[in-house]
Amino acid sequence: MSDGDPSSQANGSDNSPSNSRSSPENTGYTFTDDPWIRWRNTFRYLTGRLTEEGNRQYKKGRDDRCAATDCKKCEDQRDYLLQYSPIVRFMHQKISDLGGDLHEGNIKCVKCEGAQGGGLHPDYGIMLCANRPEPLEDTLTHEMVHAYDYLRFKVDFETHDLRHAACTEIRASSLSGECRFWREFWHRAQWKVTYQHQECVRRRAAISVSKRPNCKDDVEAAKVVNEVWDSCFADTRPFDEIYK
Repeated sequence: MSDGDPSSQANGSDNSPSNSRSSPENTGYTFTDDPWIRWRNTFRYLTGRLTEEGNRQYKKGRDDRCAATDCKKCEDQRDYLLQYSPIVRFMHQKISDLGGDLHEGNIKCVKCEGAQGGGLHPDYGIMLCANRPEPLEDTLTHEMVHAYDYLRFKVDFETHDLRHAACTEIRASSLSGECRFWREFWHRAQWKVTYQHQECVRRRAAISVSKRPNCKDDVEAAKVVNEVWDSCFADTRPFDEIYK
């Protein structure tokens, strides 16, 4: 698919070049199939010469063009992790011990909108966002911790209990490896050394809780995370300690 979706352009949506807010003059981004102009778009993106809307359009155009390639790459990596990753194999076994059944058929790679890296639905399995730069091992492990919590602790995914959500998000962020020091230091510009892991887990858990439909705002999300913090952060099951 080209940078611009013809159907959205025909309908006059925000992605249409005819929309004044989305026009090249306002965003720095040009909808095109021309290789040279696409390279110019990439150069402008890398050098910070696109507006926030231009950056969004660039990322969407790239995701649309590369969806099939991204999904194939994600599926190959998923299969490798299920066979060879120590942490993924460990979580897979623990989930199996509880009667769960995760496999290639219900761990799906898809193109996602927005910033999420993945998701879990108790009835359908795990979704991995193939067009996100997050390390797939961390994302898969994160969702597998959610699956473990659902089976082991009967975490309430149906009524969106915020305390349940906060606890499983704390555990998933802490145990998956996504908050290890070097990832925070190099990729997220979080340079604090003391209590870096705890602060990362708090921050990411609060962000996830804030996206729940029944969470009023960031303040409520942070409050709920704080309420369950001590018991949930200390609970490293099924690991003996934080693995990464």
